[in-house]
Amino acid sequence: MGLISWILFGALAGWIASLIAGTNERQGCLMNVVVGVVGAFIGGFVLNLLTGRGMNLGFNIASLAVAIVGALILLALASAVRR
Repeated sequence: MGLISWILFGALAGWIASLIAGTNERQGCLMNVVVGVVGAFIGGFVLNLLTGRGMNLGFNIASLAVAIVGALILLALASAVRR
């Protein structure tokens, strides 16, 4: 995927994760992108640990779900560190 696709994918994943986690009011658009992109890496890493294989499927629902789960993990860790 190109850079613009990664940014859009990250924004979508970060926004959905922030809605689920209830942090949407505190995060801006840029933070949603960062959380989504970093969350995609975290989700891919966790998936690789659990299944022993990575996921290189491009932009689809399965990749979005992995990115959202990773973003939720990142938001939970950030919330725990803040407390």
